[in-house]
Amino acid sequence: MTDGPRSDVGRWGGNAWQPPTTPSPEPEPEPEPDSRSRRGGRSFWARCCGCCSCRNDDDWGREPYRDRGSGSRGRGSRSGGRRPDSRGSDSRQPGSRGSGVNAAGDGTIREGMLVVTGVDLLSSRSDQNRREHHTDEFEYDELIVRRGQPFHMVLLLSRPYESSDHIALELLIGNNPEVGKGTHVIIPVGKGGSGGWKAQVTKANGQNLNLRVHTSPNAIIGKFQFTVRTRTEAGEFQLPFDPHNEIYILFNPWCPEDIVYVDHEDWRQEYVLNESGRIYYGTEAQIGERTWNYGQFDHGVLDACLYILDRRGMPYGGRGDPVNVSRVISAMVNSLDDNGVLIGNWSGDYSRGTNPSAWVGSVEILLSYLRTGYSVPYGQCWVFAGVTTTVLRCLGLATRTVTNFNSAHDTDTSLTMDIYFDENMKPLEHLNHDSVWNFHVWNDCWMKRPDLPSGFDGWQVVDATPQETSSGIFCCGPCSVESIKNGLVYMKYDTPFIFAEVNSDKVYWQRQDDGSFKIVYVEEKAIGTLIITKAIGSSMREDVTHIYKHPEGSEAERKAVETAAAHGSKPNVYANRDTAEDVAMQVEAQDAVMGQDLTVSVVLTNRGSSRRTVKLHLYLSVTFYTGVTGSVFKESKKEVVLQPGASDRVAMPVAYTEYKPHLVDQGAMLLNVSGHVKESGQVLAKQHTFRLRTPDLSLSLLGAAVVGQECEVQIVFKNPLPVTLTNVVFRLEGSGLQRPKILNVGRAPSPVQQEEQLDSYWKRRGAGEDVAGAAVGAGT
Repeated sequence: MTDGPRSDVGRWGGNAWQPPTTPSPEPEPEPEPDSRSRRGGRSFWARCCGCCSCRNDDDWGREPYRDRGSGSRGRGSRSGGRRPDSRGSDSRQPGSRGSGVNAAGDGTIREGMLVVTGVDLLSSRSDQNRREHHTDEFEYDELIVRRGQPFHMVLLLSRPYESSDHIALELLIGNNPEVGKGTHVIIPVGKGGSGGWKAQVTKANGQNLNLRVHTSPNAIIGKFQFTVRTRTEAGEFQLPFDPHNEIYILFNPWCPEDIVYVDHEDWRQEYVLNESGRIYYGTEAQIGERTWNYGQFDHGVLDACLYILDRRGMPYGGRGDPVNVSRVISAMVNSLDDNGVLIGNWSGDYSRGTNPSAWVGSVEILLSYLRTGYSVPYGQCWVFAGVTTTVLRCLGLATRTVTNFNSAHDTDTSLTMDIYFDENMKPLEHLNHDSVWNFHVWNDCWMKRPDLPSGFDGWQVVDATPQETSSGIFCCGPCSVESIKNGLVYMKYDTPFIFAEVNSDKVYWQRQDDGSFKIVYVEEKAIGTLIITKAIGSSMREDVTHIYKHPEGSEAERKAVETAAAHGSKPNVYANRDTAEDVAMQVEAQDAVMGQDLTVSVVLTNRGSSRRTVKLHLYLSVTFYTGVTGSVFKESKKEVVLQPGASDRVAMPVAYTEYKPHLVDQGAMLLNVSGHVKESGQVLAKQHTFRLRTPDLSLSLLGAAVVGQECEVQIVFKNPLPVTLTNVVFRLEGSGLQRPKILNVGRAPSPVQQEEQLDSYWKRRGAGEDVAGAAVGAGT
């Protein structure tokens, strides 16, 4: 990912919406342009129906035209950052004239005209349309359908339908709908339309006309305005626009003709319809998990997702392409460049917003963004990924949240993780710009890639966490997982950066006496050690490492690394690598708990036939999960003599009082170990990260759960610290169960009480008591 001109598909830097500094008045409606000058002199019926091409334009009156949006025009014309109304629509509905249009354009209804008195879109959540389109879970009353799949409607007419009557359905989206861009769709009933659109009469019952409407599998996604035109010998009628008749169209993973099609029903149930999931964090050896409420069907979330596209200024004509849409979402979920959804913060100071660790779902975040128009503080990688999953699932893309442990952050496109040490193998932090995150969370979404050569369909990586720019914008993907696996870093989008995250080598450089640097060790299996996601249909973990990379150390995996490195900024990085290695080193850390003492150990093994003397240095520091480290707070040096075939263990105990003053967010430790073998000159080097475990929350019902009735839930966790926890905040959220809610527990003690607690702790600890804190419970 490198800086460059904004030339990639799906980025529109000049169109980003900016909040006005002062409220601005609602603009006056523009005069309606003449349809003939705007449409090259051809009438509506001449353009939608070949049999009418011989008619004179004046026979059919004027076309409906005003500023049209996706049902969210008001979003783009805010006043002081506030939305015009709760539905996200301008109160002046385009084309709402209060009556139909006849040939004279004066609204008079003449005898014999076919007047549409109403439309039943069968949009109820329990109706056939919503159930067949798998949209019945959306908490909306409007019709929500998936493209490439038929739906039904009923037209209510002023008289029975006759075979000589002409009816056409119209769908419009955007400010300037055009047939050629797919933003103005005309569907003549019974005659078929273009691009897969068509409408057929299924039943004519008196003044009711039942229609079956087929949408194009390539249709634009968004909220369309809907109207109906009729033509008879007596004249033409147009149904006025009605906001209740707006239609949402989404991507369709159930449709084989849609490029987002997924050929596994259990996958669709999990990756499109599941509203909750698990997001994993920690380290490979100490995996933690957090439950996440995606809530993609909650009321308002769909509008928020479409607002994100509007806010970026994405052209409506490009919204039928999931490649473009997912790329825009990866940019817009973070706030950089375009005032997107979430403000990233890794400082540890969250006093002006919400601690990223406190979020339990996406709904509150998205609704706040929709309601205010301002970026929400704060997010880190799992929050960005959780929100991205919500948005893409809501729009109809099969999406999952993926965690990569030991995830590299390559800052110089070398496709290696370069770590620099001084002559004594102490880290030179001012040179160590590359970093290895303990874990990093992103998204996989499923689609075909018609913009790439054959063989790169399937899972695509999309990453909304702002790390490096892509064509000048903080976005990442969609990138084919298949291209990552084989080191094909020349494939778009952002394959070099993601390849480095999962399969780069960690290269250790030591400063020499003349100031130059020399490679002293290459660690080949340190990056992308485990890649996991929530399993389908259960709360278990699924290991997906194999789809990202060949088995570590295999010929195919080494070939992928060599292929990728050849396109990096240091293609000859391994040229001066030393190979004499007969002493092996392994780092072990006990399962450490926050607030307790711990021990880290280094095991050395002599695999050679001669005695070896190793000078060993251990440096311990705290680290953010992003790999950014604090200063070294404890170090140890020891010389170890190893007989042939022998092993020895070097232990370094660490007390709670030693690491407590240095703790940072996420509570992780980084142990840098380096060694020098006196006899052979071999250099040993390793970085080992481990986290301090925090208590798990347990939830239990305090009675039977009955639909429509309140129930109590008990939340319990054990305080491991030697002081009383105060100002405890619980955040609760559950799709269809509990709107985002904050519960405060406990009051802050005085400084004197805090001092007394600590004194008591040390006295009890000196007496050998178990001093772990008591359990804390709360009911809601």
